[in-house]
Amino acid sequence: MEWRIIKERECAGRNNVRQGMTAQTIMALDVLLIEDSKTQAAQIKATLESLGLEVRVAYDGLDGIRSVMEKHPGLIVLDVKLPGMDGFQVCRRLKRSPDTASIPIIMLTERDEAQATMSGLQAGADDYIPKDIFATEHLMTTLQEMGLLE
Repeated sequence: MEWRIIKERECAGRNNVRQGMTAQTIMALDVLLIEDSKTQAAQIKATLESLGLEVRVAYDGLDGIRSVMEKHPGLIVLDVKLPGMDGFQVCRRLKRSPDTASIPIIMLTERDEAQATMSGLQAGADDYIPKDIFATEHLMTTLQEMGLLE
C-alpha cells in the first residue's frame, strides 16, 4: 500500500529516511510493535494496519531489540512494561546506538504518571502516549506530525 507525503517537514533526526522528502510516493512504513500483551498487540497492530502501515510484533524487550537489528523498522511503537527488559531500557539502548538512534520511537503504555512520561522522553522516545480512550487519536496525530501519515 502507498500513500503520499504532501508537506515537507523538518524531522530533527526522527526519521532520516524521509527527511526532506516532499510529495513523493513511498512504500508503506514498516513498524515494529513491541508489546507483551497478545490481545493489546493484536488491537494496536490492527489499528496501525488500517492506516496502511506494515506491522511486525515482538513480545518482549530483548526480542524487540533483536528484531530491530535484523531489519531496521521505520518506526517503533514500544510498551513500557515488558518482560526481561522494560521499554525504558529498550529505548535507551536503541537511541544510544548510532545504527538505530534515528529510528523514531513512540512509547504507548498504560503508565500515565508524570514521572513515567519524563522517563520515557529522557530515554529518547519521540512521544509518550498513555493507553487511554484518546490513545488511537493521539497516535494518529503523532504519526501525522512526524510526517509518517498524510
